[in-house]
Amino acid sequence: MEKALEVNKNLNCSTEILMESVAQLKDINTQKKGILYGVPISIKDNVAYEGHDTSCGVVSKLDEPAFADSVVVTVLKKQGAIPFIKTNIPQGLLNYDCSNPIYGQTLNPCNLQKTSGGSSGGEGALIGGGGSILGLGTDIGGSIRIPASFCGICGFKPTTMRLSVRGISSCVKGQKSVLSSLGPLGRDVESLALCMRALLCQDMFSLDPTVPPIPFNQEVYESSEPLRIGYYENDGYLQPSPSMARAFRETKDLLERAGHTLVPFRPLRLYHALHELTIRGILGDGGRTLFSHLQAGPVDPCLRAQTNILSIPGFIKKLISVVLKPFYPRLSANLDASLGVGSVAELWRQHAKIEEYIQEVIAEWRRLNVDVLLCPMLGPAYNFRYCGSLNSALSYTILYNLLNFPAGAVTVSTVTEEDEAQLRHYKGVHGDVWDKVFIKAVKGGVGLPVAVQCVSLPWQDEMCLRFMREVEQLTAKSKLTKKP
Repeated sequence: MEKALEVNKNLNCSTEILMESVAQLKDINTQKKGILYGVPISIKDNVAYEGHDTSCGVVSKLDEPAFADSVVVTVLKKQGAIPFIKTNIPQGLLNYDCSNPIYGQTLNPCNLQKTSGGSSGGEGALIGGGGSILGLGTDIGGSIRIPASFCGICGFKPTTMRLSVRGISSCVKGQKSVLSSLGPLGRDVESLALCMRALLCQDMFSLDPTVPPIPFNQEVYESSEPLRIGYYENDGYLQPSPSMARAFRETKDLLERAGHTLVPFRPLRLYHALHELTIRGILGDGGRTLFSHLQAGPVDPCLRAQTNILSIPGFIKKLISVVLKPFYPRLSANLDASLGVGSVAELWRQHAKIEEYIQEVIAEWRRLNVDVLLCPMLGPAYNFRYCGSLNSALSYTILYNLLNFPAGAVTVSTVTEEDEAQLRHYKGVHGDVWDKVFIKAVKGGVGLPVAVQCVSLPWQDEMCLRFMREVEQLTAKSKLTKKP
């Protein structure tokens, strides 16, 4: 606790200390058989803990303390873990920065002039800064993986509903096109696997019968069979930053040298998937539900760009989209998608299209006969106030929320002077406003951590973690051999 408070003083990553954890220590001896016996754990603000707010960073949800622990908190306690602190989030959660008018801006433990990422940014900062060894976050567009990448740790987004989401708060409850997932963040992959193993137990399956009763498959996680790994360095939507691309290439080479088979893979119909399925789905109501929560109090500066778009009347948005189309097709498509769907029938069609798209990607995966996928992970950490203006940069992460594929971020490198110098030659895929803003966002990143992303098919969470561990071990081994 003392260490967490010290880290919080510098990074502003906590929303409150859970003093009940001290009382929990008195009964902890009854949990000696628990997998996480005596392990302190941090939880994101929106994870319910009895008697405490799950504010989501919005004034409208303040002073509404949870009447019971969420299922995951109950299970953690049964496994002997001690939830001791709640961590910061961006206002409304649908942003990958970490600032709100209630608790303020969370800073990056690797560089105080940078953001920690979000929306599980308090977790990323607290763990990256040494104030927690294990934490729980949620992810709907990269919200576990981005803070892990920005803060130099590991984060895992499981298949949605592999872990119970009962008692998890949101500002867009009921949105079903792109699903949120609850998962662990930690300093190494073994911590993430341990957390998954502890949570995937009979207690969770009994407390929430909607979760499939599939225990953790240790055999798959510990397997050392060579893998067939699909890969892509550029998704054709966002050109990776120089450090993202280099970290990816180095990891790909390490995997090849270790005897794995690398197979080129292309994300399918990404424009359609991002605009028509993802953005139009998440903002199915034109963003009205989210906007109503934001309007209840002051809007945080990190969300200004988003709220400006949400507040434009639909017919004007449509008009601007038509005008922009010949010059900035990507911005135009994005704006049009933010109008959402016009009717229930259109929403059903949209859900059907998502199901078709998922099957199309699985068919391509089967055709190439790959076990897992390696791709770049957004990074390095941004300068402040850019996340809200760069939803375009989520293409590497949010695709796997749409597909509901397990995905994790593993830190493998740091930004070099050469990476920084190469930013001068960065053109981007489109050469539009977003590409120019992206350069400004990642500038000044020398020494910051850079990660890669590992992906597997739905319900093959252990396979994804096994692949993440392989990447982590090969990276550690290569760093040892490089030392003089």
